[in-house]
Amino acid sequence: MKAALVIMAAGLGSRYGGNKQVDGVGPNGEILMEYSIFDAIRAGFTKIVFIIKPGMEEMMRRICGDYVACRTARDGSKVEVCYAVQDFSGVPDFYKVPPQREKPFGTGHAVLCARPYVKEPFCVINADDYYGVDAYRRIYEELQRLPEQGGAAMVGYLLENTVSERGTVSRGICRVENGHLLGVKEALKIRLDPDGNIADETEGVLPADTVVSMNFWGFAPSFFEELEKFFYDFLRYEAGDNIKAECMLPSLVGKLIDEGKLEVSVLRSADRWFGMTYHEDRQAVAQELQRLHDSGVYPGTLRN
Repeated sequence: MKAALVIMAAGLGSRYGGNKQVDGVGPNGEILMEYSIFDAIRAGFTKIVFIIKPGMEEMMRRICGDYVACRTARDGSKVEVCYAVQDFSGVPDFYKVPPQREKPFGTGHAVLCARPYVKEPFCVINADDYYGVDAYRRIYEELQRLPEQGGAAMVGYLLENTVSERGTVSRGICRVENGHLLGVKEALKIRLDPDGNIADETEGVLPADTVVSMNFWGFAPSFFEELEKFFYDFLRYEAGDNIKAECMLPSLVGKLIDEGKLEVSVLRSADRWFGMTYHEDRQAVAQELQRLHDSGVYPGTLRN
């Protein structure tokens, strides 16, 4: 079955202190998204869609896009590679972007920018996270079972495995029952306290085993219809002149669940998530990737 991996790589990486999406942290200079691509292709994915900033395509092609386009998918076809630019060109005429605004409108806007390139079931991920081999196998299998309307999936992770000792992080806090997502709420400033407690400035102390979304979603292509409506409503009623307003993907998922329009299966991966929020995370991530190569999870190089 055809399936697309949509990679959100347009983030500026401001907390990281550089463009973390293209930081060669693997033992042979691999960037984190190369592991996602490698795992997705061997799971069965046939298309890779990079969501990028304007002017980033040449660099992305050079770093990994061109060699990925030479890869063969599990079904024997050539892997298709596309580049979706997240900018203001697709913003409808009824909304005027504030002249001071530089950043795009968040993850919902990012995924909507990929719409022209995605006609098959698709998975959405962050470029700067490592999700694990098992996660891609599970989401690919789930995508094959998704109904055309009203079905979705996510891979959930435990909150205690996704916080950083070096500063606050944002996570989608999930309510899960019988393997299905009942709701998701964005917590924007989760911190790990010195006493070991995990807390958010608005939600208070959070249980360590809380299931969180790391923006690892699976959707049918019909999801774009709801996403476009949601983004347009965001521009009409919320964005205004706020140059920091963001249209977040988990917010739409939660809204559709509340309205009974979406049923989201929560998949649990046997692998451990890790990522780079802050520059100080780099050394630990590099060591973990080296261990995965040494143990045979990955070959000597991902670029053959």
